[in-house]
Amino acid sequence: MPATQPLLKKLQQRIALEGPISIATYMEICLSDPEHGYYMQATPFGTAGDFITAPEVSQLFGEIIGAWILQQWLDDGSPQQVCVAEIGPGRGTLMKDMLRVFKLRPDFMAASNIHLVETSPKLQQVQKNRLQTARIKWCQHIDELPQQPLYLVANELFDALPIEQYIKQGSQWLERAVGLNAEGELCFGLGTKTLPSQQLPSHLQSAVDGEVLEVSPQSQAIAAKIASRIHQSGGAALLIDYGYTKTACGDTFQALKQHQYVSPLEAPGEADLTAHVNFESLRNSGTAQSVHCHGPITQANFLLNLGLLQRAGQLGAGKTIAEQTTIRQAVERLAADNEMGDLFKVLAFTQSNKPPLPFPE
Repeated sequence: MPATQPLLKKLQQRIALEGPISIATYMEICLSDPEHGYYMQATPFGTAGDFITAPEVSQLFGEIIGAWILQQWLDDGSPQQVCVAEIGPGRGTLMKDMLRVFKLRPDFMAASNIHLVETSPKLQQVQKNRLQTARIKWCQHIDELPQQPLYLVANELFDALPIEQYIKQGSQWLERAVGLNAEGELCFGLGTKTLPSQQLPSHLQSAVDGEVLEVSPQSQAIAAKIASRIHQSGGAALLIDYGYTKTACGDTFQALKQHQYVSPLEAPGEADLTAHVNFESLRNSGTAQSVHCHGPITQANFLLNLGLLQRAGQLGAGKTIAEQTTIRQAVERLAADNEMGDLFKVLAFTQSNKPPLPFPE
């Protein structure tokens, strides 16, 4: 075994002693183990990391998100004390770009208590280095945010939250698990847990044997907690991620290492583990907390209808041909159907029943 894979040995020892573990447990260990978890000891973002998020593509993304939050605050009557928060803020790039817009309204900055919700000590330090001139507080849980109107962004948070997978076998859906084969290597198998029938959407009753259904109780719980805060205190939230709009079968569990897809079992703790986000499930979690849910709409629809092309034109004015080309390529990366534009979706929660731009009535 390579000396660089201490988490693999830890997983093998645990499974040998206690038996197979769920996909959700495997993801949680690989991403959040205190010593060897991916987000605890890696800096995964950017060209030197394993993947590039929208804020790393261009400042345009963060500026438009910042303008959306500012407009929502104005539409809500400009409350005097608010909490502005980002969950899973990566390297702090999105917040840095949003702050550029926020600072255009000193009254909004004066009203805002800005928080970053981050569990990784290493990423917290990266964020502090990038945002050292800003008045920001850090916390590890949503529960620690002040009880004020909440204006929150979660960009590519839910895709990294643990999922459970169930495989149709006859009349049951059996949980997929991670165990050991005869050689002691990690492998997929079936556990003994079954999916409760009340969690199975009616349109999947006719699924055939071998089909895979993914559920994420942790995603549902976090979405519900965000929605509950907005219902109680006011504000709005934007949830942005790649995923699908209606619950469906499919295996989307994947691993990314150095911008290449690898087996999810290949390099525990050294690769990013993700799954596509079920936006119908997130919306249902919000509805259950009595907030108004808007969308999901595509990222392309969201950005283009909020002035992506116009802002790109402003940014490129007077720049060199090479700089304008870079800006144009960034716009395509963010909004083209064959890039992030169609795969990524945007869901909004608001206390107000007035649909925010650019969500339809």
